[in-house]
Amino acid sequence: MLDKNDYPTPQRVKVANEQEHLTQTHEFKPGWSFYLVLAGVTTTFGSSLPVGFNIGVVNSPAEIIKTFCNESFISRYDLPLDKTWLNVLWSSIVSIFIVGGCTGSILGSCFADKFGRKYATIITNLLSIAGAILFLFCRAANSVEMLVLGRLLVGLAGGLTTSIVPMYLTELSPPRLSGAMGVACPLGVNAGVLVGQVMGLDVILGGVDNWPYLLSVFALLVIISLPILFILPESPKYLFVVKRNEPAAIKELSRLRGEIPSVLTEDLELLREEVRAEASTSGEKWGMWRVAREPKLRLPLLLACTMQAGQQTSGINAVFYYSQTIFEQAGLSARAAQLATVGCGSVNVCTALAMLALLPRAGRRAPLLASAAAAALLLAALALAMAYIDAMPWMPYVCMSAVILYVLVFGFGLGPIPYFIASELFEVSSRAGGMAWGSLCNWGGNFLVGMSFPTLREFLGAGSFLLFSALTAALFFFQRLYFPETKGKTPTQVAQLCSRGLKSRPLNSRHQGDA
Repeated sequence: MLDKNDYPTPQRVKVANEQEHLTQTHEFKPGWSFYLVLAGVTTTFGSSLPVGFNIGVVNSPAEIIKTFCNESFISRYDLPLDKTWLNVLWSSIVSIFIVGGCTGSILGSCFADKFGRKYATIITNLLSIAGAILFLFCRAANSVEMLVLGRLLVGLAGGLTTSIVPMYLTELSPPRLSGAMGVACPLGVNAGVLVGQVMGLDVILGGVDNWPYLLSVFALLVIISLPILFILPESPKYLFVVKRNEPAAIKELSRLRGEIPSVLTEDLELLREEVRAEASTSGEKWGMWRVAREPKLRLPLLLACTMQAGQQTSGINAVFYYSQTIFEQAGLSARAAQLATVGCGSVNVCTALAMLALLPRAGRRAPLLASAAAAALLLAALALAMAYIDAMPWMPYVCMSAVILYVLVFGFGLGPIPYFIASELFEVSSRAGGMAWGSLCNWGGNFLVGMSFPTLREFLGAGSFLLFSALTAALFFFQRLYFPETKGKTPTQVAQLCSRGLKSRPLNSRHQGDA
């Protein structure tokens, strides 16, 4: 006998019909939801921002920390360091961060698939906190070793972050928002560099006695974000495709979208499409080495790796290094030049914010190519202007304009797109390996430029920017030939376009994005 609640009232019939209509016509279009926004904000401030912070924060207190290192060696080992050995030690403190980044990139693939995207991010944050604790107490312990170990740990966390977080965010987002969510990680990194520059000013934490607090202050954001990470949903794509746990994937997808499973047909069909594509390959796990050996993934891997390495070999860090000198030669005081350099960092952050709105409309290919072409031309102009900076009274202003314009065009393509593009070039099963290779190339490019630039600057002077210009131009031509527009396409469709390696002609495809 039916209970009165089982009879189909007009209201229940209407709700059922609406759900059936949504399911049959695919009218439900997933968009911004509470958990999606929360994931973007939490990882941007708690994971990505500390990476940029630790990249940029060591420049301001460099001489103060060198003094601490020398005094520590004298008091503990009775071994004063001359200028040469002090510079070697400082170079080690700086470069060990990049070594940690490369190591974290390699481990990112394993962590993402073994622990899941969310819990791998939590592990990353714990490493950041451990590094900050070492920074905070290294002076009290009179230990240079704690300082070096702290730099290694935050570098390790940085490599894991750039390998895992963009993948996690793009897997959480619906296809039409993957570009906006992909920008979140580079936005956080750029903001972190800016925050590090600002916090290093004398009036804030740049004083002689404040450097342990300056190096460790980023941990406040990490600690605040850590409990929030635990309530975020795991990537439904990871659960569905990698773990093959369909009930858990649907549950997390429903929580993420804020809708009942019956209306999530578009998301579920995309998941099943990736499972079908994965079923056509062997059951072997997709580690980094398998990704590198797979002929069908050769072109996506080359695109991701050249883009990530090219971001660094475009000379962005070298331009920032020279910027203060250029501003001083343009007539600014040392303090004003420092503030102008901070202003360049602000331009970088503002362009990243603009890309949140621009990328879903402009796609990936056009902004990247325009950015690379303009950056190559501006680097060449900067090299020529710096070579003749004393020839004309207005030449320093040409240099200053070239720096500002370069930072601007870098932020509209070369800055944000390489960080997340592997998540759109690789299917879920091979994505962790592809992201890890891309992140490794980014950190490797950073290391290469950092180690070679002082020598290049000594022997070539301003001509070193011509080398950066040539490398950026080479990146432009390669990407122009092979990089397909990924906007509006599923990773499976992109994989098919690039499946023949360098023989592929992805631009001949008639698939057009609409999202």
